[in-house]
Amino acid sequence: MSIIHLSAVNDEEPTPADLAAIEREWPQIAADLELLNAQIELMNAGPFASVLDWRRVRRAERRMLDIAEGFADRRAEMEGVA
Repeated sequence: MSIIHLSAVNDEEPTPADLAAIEREWPQIAADLELLNAQIELMNAGPFASVLDWRRVRRAERRMLDIAEGFADRRAEMEGVA
């Protein structure tokens, strides 16, 4: 007896359009992971966190914001808002 009451979705492979959408989002995913890793390293350092640890977090935050801004700009262009 299964404790998971969800049926299998389907066995279809992702379409090329699905894969292209994932590929377009990958820079944001990578930036989010970079920020998460920098924050974890900073927390693990605790009171012994160095200036370099803080710089890594700020750099990762900046990269994430830059990528998000680029996505917002492209979305606005696609919707004709710009």
